[in-house]
Amino acid sequence: MNRTTRYLFLAATFSVSHFNAKAQQIPVHAGTLIECTLYEPNFSSRTALIGDPVICYLRPHREFGTSVFPRGSYLVGRFADYQDPGHFVGKGWMKLEFDRLILSPTTEVPIATKVVAVRRYRMDPEGKVIGRGHPKRDTFYWTIPILWPVKLMTLPARGPRPTISGEVPITLRLMDDIEIPCAVIQPRGIGQNNGKQE
Repeated sequence: MNRTTRYLFLAATFSVSHFNAKAQQIPVHAGTLIECTLYEPNFSSRTALIGDPVICYLRPHREFGTSVFPRGSYLVGRFADYQDPGHFVGKGWMKLEFDRLILSPTTEVPIATKVVAVRRYRMDPEGKVIGRGHPKRDTFYWTIPILWPVKLMTLPARGPRPTISGEVPITLRLMDDIEIPCAVIQPRGIGQNNGKQE
């Protein structure tokens, strides 16, 4: 009888500890859209090589009424691939991949993401940022005969590369579930306003 009681006690203790461990984490499910900002002055295939690291700082995100990412959190990834635009036809593209979420100097969460939106650019299903041409400008120039020689001289030039500059927001989709430890989330105290006491 003592042995049975001991087993029941151990099972109950394990269940409680397992429940507490789960309760101390906030789940963020696959399919969730998160936003980050790439603080780069002029990021493109002209300024970066394949494999170069990329840091994207997370914007605030809430789950179940709780702010999930502590201030200063960021994603770490790589410049995965690119294709420069063609001389006559074909738009360029580039691809960024992010695989680590840094929540604090000691907390890192592996993640799987796909870039789904970058301001002013079109995306393809694989997460590539598709470059833009200048259709309106080119149409305007071709309607003025005096500018035709200039357009004929610049025709063999490559089109514009996709470039992320300034504080351009990037939207990513989580491809797998992740769990954020509650210990790294520091909720603001009641009555605090940007560090000033009321």
